[in-house]
Amino acid sequence: MSSTTNRLAILALSSATLAAMPLQAAVSFEKQILPVLEAKCLGCHKAPHMEDGKMKKPKADLRLDAAWAMLKGAESGPALVPGNLAKSYIYEVVTLPKDDDMFMPPKGDPLTADEIQLLKEWIESGADFAGWKGNMEGAPEEEEPKAAVVKVREHEVFYQKLGDGVKPAESAALEAAKAAGAQVSTLKMDSPLLRADFLTGVSKCTDDKVAALLPLKEQLAQLDLGRTVITDEALKTVAQFPRLAALDLRQTQITDAGLEALTALKNLQTLNLFGTGITDAGVKQLAAIKSLKTISLYQTKATPAAAKELATAIPGIKVTLK
Repeated sequence: MSSTTNRLAILALSSATLAAMPLQAAVSFEKQILPVLEAKCLGCHKAPHMEDGKMKKPKADLRLDAAWAMLKGAESGPALVPGNLAKSYIYEVVTLPKDDDMFMPPKGDPLTADEIQLLKEWIESGADFAGWKGNMEGAPEEEEPKAAVVKVREHEVFYQKLGDGVKPAESAALEAAKAAGAQVSTLKMDSPLLRADFLTGVSKCTDDKVAALLPLKEQLAQLDLGRTVITDEALKTVAQFPRLAALDLRQTQITDAGLEALTALKNLQTLNLFGTGITDAGVKQLAAIKSLKTISLYQTKATPAAAKELATAIPGIKVTLK
């Protein structure tokens, strides 16, 4: 067998092996998100139209029938902020307690756990509409949504550069992550970068389970450890992921001391500390992560003074405290 033939055989075998791995594909807006919006949201949130002889306007002046409309949102702000789950109103309202006045949809079937998970993954990975525009009726002039479009483009460019030169994950590493209880998916079809979470078994996700992700450290760009039982020890592992850009630690038992390890992350842009016991001392350490763009300190022990100090240390950062 010639060397060329041999290489082709190896490549074919590798492709077949990876194809058999439980690696989820990037979420498709038109195939997986849009049908949910059409079934459970657009009845109340689409362009003004005649219905039963009356003009029906979108509730709360919020439209979800177009990409530009989601990015624009309504009086309460954008319904969607690509890459920022905490700022995306569309996600917040479907995850509220069902007896909350703002829970959506108020009538009919709520989103299922799988549908919410898909929405979460889609937003965190940059909310890629893949060319879908939706209903352009009432769309503002091109100049007005320009800032939102630029922000989406910057997000895409960032992740593209982050993945340059990175080799796809090996099948053995993916298997190890799955065995540890992690769900792993690609950020985009053509990207080697990955996101991981333990949402199907948060109570079983311990420090050692996070350590099982180390073989994926070169590819891991987004990690959700929310509501897991990790301790500060897990953050020592997390600090070894050089391309980690989004980290969710909401409602975990991590402390100020553990945050020191995160200062090693030079690409971290989004950090969610919602519901943790973090204090001003921990916030002060985060000032060393100059790449940070958004951080949630909602329901922590951090004070407005500490949040202001962090905003001064990292110009342009958005700090959510309340």
